[in-house]
Amino acid sequence: MLLVTGGAGFIGSNFILRWLEHANESIVNLDALTYAGNLENLRPVEHDPRYRFVRGNICDAALVADLFERYRPRAVVHFAAESHVDRSITGPSVFVETNVTGTTTLLNTAYRYWLGLPDEEKADFRFLNVSTDEVYGSMDRESPPAKESTPFDPSSPYSASKAAADQFGRAYARTYGLPVLTVRCTNNYGPRQYPEKLTPSIITRAAAGLPLPIYGSGRQIRDWIHVDDFCSALRCILAGGRPGDIYNVGASNEWENLAYVRKICAVLDELRPRAGGGSYADLIEHVHDRPGHDLRYALDSSKLREDLGWKPDVDFESGLRATVAWYLEEGPGVAL
Repeated sequence: MLLVTGGAGFIGSNFILRWLEHANESIVNLDALTYAGNLENLRPVEHDPRYRFVRGNICDAALVADLFERYRPRAVVHFAAESHVDRSITGPSVFVETNVTGTTTLLNTAYRYWLGLPDEEKADFRFLNVSTDEVYGSMDRESPPAKESTPFDPSSPYSASKAAADQFGRAYARTYGLPVLTVRCTNNYGPRQYPEKLTPSIITRAAAGLPLPIYGSGRQIRDWIHVDDFCSALRCILAGGRPGDIYNVGASNEWENLAYVRKICAVLDELRPRAGGGSYADLIEHVHDRPGHDLRYALDSSKLREDLGWKPDVDFESGLRATVAWYLEEGPGVAL
C-alpha cells in the first residue's frame, strides 16, 4: 500500500494512473481537493479495488495518523502542495501553511508510525518528498545545470516554501533517520494539468482565440519533461533510491518560454488551423514581467541516470503534440 498526497492534481493523478498500470499494489490518495485538484483526473480508476480516495488536508495530524494506522502504508509519495508562483506572490501565507506546515505534519506523523514498525517493515519504508528545481533559484544562461549539491537560492514565496519543505525532509532524514528520498524536478508538461499553468493555458486560450500573454521578453529558459517520464523516475527512485539521498530529475530539454509557446502554436496550426487563417502565434502578447522572475532553471540528472539507470523515454516533439491533442480533445472541463 502506498499513501499518495495530492493525488488529484496534475502530477499526482498521472502518477496514480501509471502506478496502477505498472504495479499490483494499492494506493490511498489523500487530497484536500482545493481549486487545482479534480477527481475527474482519476475517473479511469475510481472503481478499481486497488484505489481509495480520502478527502482531507495534510495539516490535519489526526486524520493523517488515522490513515497510517488504518492502511499501514509501506511508502509515502508526497505531492500535495500549493504550486503556482503568481498565487504565491499575491498570497504567500497559504503556501507556508500547506507546503511547510503540511509537510512537517506529514513527516512527523510518518516518523512516529515508522518507529513502531517491525524491523523488516521499518527497513523497507520510504518517504518520497517531491520538491522542485526552483529551490536552486535563477541561473545564468552559461551556468552548468544544478547538481544535487548546488546551494539553494529561492526567489519567490512559492520556491521559498518548497525549499523549506525540502529541507525539513532532509532534516528528518539526518536527525531522526527517517528514510526520506528527496526528488527535485524540472517543468512537467502533459495531460491533466490545471489551466493556470503555461502549457494548458496557452493551448486552451489559443483554441478560444484569446490573447496569449508572455511575461517580459519571453526569454526565460525552462527544462521540460513529460509527466510520464517524471512518473517513471519516481517509480525508479522509490524502488532503488538510497534513503537520505537527493535525486534531480530533468530531460535536458531547455527552451525559452517564447520559443516553447511558438512550438505549441505550430502544433495547433497543424491540428486545428485557425478559421480565419494565420498562425496562433499571432495571438502572442508580451505583458509586464512577473516580480522576481527567474531567468533559467536546469538540472543535472546524471546521478539518477548513472546510479539507478533511469532515462526519459518521451520524445519532446511527439510528447508535446500528444499533449496539445489531449487538451483539444478533452477540453478544459477535464483539465480543470
